[in-house]
Amino acid sequence: MKINLAHLLIAFTLGIVLASGILVQNAYAAQPHMINALENLRAARHELEIAEHDKGGYRDRAMGTIDEAIAQVKAGIAAGD
Repeated sequence: MKINLAHLLIAFTLGIVLASGILVQNAYAAQPHMINALENLRAARHELEIAEHDKGGYRDRAMGTIDEAIAQVKAGIAAGD
């Protein structure tokens, strides 16, 4: 059986996908509260995005604060790995 470039690329891509899944699963298992916090922050930001815009600027400031919190949580997850 001859291995061609397409088969090699498919195998490589599948390997990357599987490795990524394992890394995410390990991060989740090691830091479930940080992962849950990240998911909750993303959900909160989404709720603010779909809220009415006329909030005296507080909605926009809250989204900025959540963006900062998301960045901090991501940094914390990376530091804990």
